[in-house]
Amino acid sequence: MAGATQAIGILQFALDAVVQQQQVIANNIANQDTPGYQANQVSFESSLAQALQSGGSASVQTSPEGLPSGVNGNNVSLSTEMTFMVENNLANQTVDNALSGQFTILTDALSA
Repeated sequence: MAGATQAIGILQFALDAVVQQQQVIANNIANQDTPGYQANQVSFESSLAQALQSGGSASVQTSPEGLPSGVNGNNVSLSTEMTFMVENNLANQTVDNALSGQFTILTDALSA
């Protein structure tokens, strides 16, 4: 049972990070015409992998995307953001499916 609760905790962190990533992508898209706006990205995968390996805690970090800026100083690329959104939606579905699987295991264990 401890393994299942640990897995749920890890998946909860991943789901929170995916939600934060979706918010950053939406903010980037909303600011695609804002002069001087610099697109951001969320990274958590390497932190999560390191935490799983060493037993520490993971963190979510937001940083600039680093794309070149246009003439108005804005570096949002709608096609790039849409690609990130599709990738993020797939990650969200994956984490949701994994969480559902963990809850099914717990439900089966409690009803046995």
